[in-house]
Amino acid sequence: MSNADNAPGQNRDHDRKEVTIVVNGRSKTITQKDLTFDEVVTLAFGPPNYETSVYTVTYQKGDEHKPKGSLVQGQSVKIKDGMIFDVLRTDKS
Repeated sequence: MSNADNAPGQNRDHDRKEVTIVVNGRSKTITQKDLTFDEVVTLAFGPPNYETSVYTVTYQKGDEHKPKGSLVQGQSVKIKDGMIFDVLRTDKS
């Protein structure tokens, strides 16, 4: 896996061990403790384009306090090894 696949979390939390998450069926290795909505979208599709698209982010296998749920723009979620994210992009029409 290339570093480009992991760009959103590469410069934060250097002392944290690597964890593997799955975003839209693809494994991603990150080192940060949490991910924002925008970072998850970026891992799935590249930088978000809110002028032409709407994004939906859901997750499962999260920590014991909130093992599954959804994110909206401006929110973040604590990351756990093996966590699964599904990100949908819908074109505005």
